[in-house]
Amino acid sequence: MSYNKTIFRQMLQISTRLEFQNIVKKHKGDHRVRKLNCWSQFIHLLFAQLGGRNSLRDTVDGSASQSEKLYHLGCVPACRSTLAVANNKRPYQMYRDLFFKLLGRTQRIAPKYKLNLPKKLYIMDSTTIDLCLRLFPWARFRKTKGAVRLHTLMQADGLLPTFLIVTDGKVHDAKVAKKLVVESGSFIVFDRGYHDFRLYKHYTDNKIRFVTKMKTNARYETVSVKKTGKKIGVLSDETIRFTVYNTRKKYPSLLRKITFYDEETKKTHVFLSNEFDLDAVTIAAIYKARWEIELFFKTIKQNLKIKRFMGTSKNAVLTQVWTAMIAYLLVSYHKFTHKSKHSIQKLVRIIQINLFERKPLIELIKYAGFKPPDPVPDYQCTLTGI
Repeated sequence: MSYNKTIFRQMLQISTRLEFQNIVKKHKGDHRVRKLNCWSQFIHLLFAQLGGRNSLRDTVDGSASQSEKLYHLGCVPACRSTLAVANNKRPYQMYRDLFFKLLGRTQRIAPKYKLNLPKKLYIMDSTTIDLCLRLFPWARFRKTKGAVRLHTLMQADGLLPTFLIVTDGKVHDAKVAKKLVVESGSFIVFDRGYHDFRLYKHYTDNKIRFVTKMKTNARYETVSVKKTGKKIGVLSDETIRFTVYNTRKKYPSLLRKITFYDEETKKTHVFLSNEFDLDAVTIAAIYKARWEIELFFKTIKQNLKIKRFMGTSKNAVLTQVWTAMIAYLLVSYHKFTHKSKHSIQKLVRIIQINLFERKPLIELIKYAGFKPPDPVPDYQCTLTGI
């Protein structure tokens, strides 16, 4: 019988313990630590994400029941209070740096998005995570409500989050947008929540082509009209210029306004873009790709521990958010490696059940827990007596 490492250990092979320790040393994470080092903390937190644990007590009790298998990962058991103190005091920047190291490796094997564009496509959006203001007083959102907002820049290739900023709920999307690094010449799509003429000018000056929805109360004049021909769904394709003085001062350049009718939803959409070379149908398809980031938020909220937190301090919350993103990257990396057709949501659920099983990881990632079929032998039949 062949020996296999646990699924948990196989998933961690994307990185090395030495690489993790170099990051810990940079942030002095193990300074004056006696009981639970940063590696053990990381394993416990990752176990909570991939194992579907709901609380600190649930995490430490579950890991204690698998102490022999965690021992081979270099992890020691922890009590609830020790893990809680570690989450509150160990710098969350360690896990942020580890995330970006793993991100680079995952991006290199990520499949291309279905749209054939000359440059990369990025999707920008944010999601709000509600918190109890009494327990999280630093995350004030409204008078009696707390919240944090996860601002995300996602690349369409592989649907990977390439840039993350966590703020309190009061920070507006457009204020954070300029901090999100986008490559020159690439495409970016976002919704009306990022409506800001200075942001539009920033993208145009840096040769970044954007696609968004147009505000219903925008005042403009039509400079020219492009013939749409028989393109399905395209009602109009115009070049416009804003007419309000303050608006033109913030964004003096021309823009493209496309009116598109969606047969599936039976709705009419008005898109705004600074891209003049691609046809109108492609512009509409680029905006439709924005739905992928909504599916990403839905996946992490339903399958990773990002709505209920195991600590109330800001550092504990950010630590849990970054470990959740690391768990998402680990699943994505092995999904791309084994060219699995299953969704991240399905893979997370299968891994949760089999986390400490000793079986080949490919059986879970590619074949969803079933053994691959045995190859059919190639028999060479000979006919005699004919």
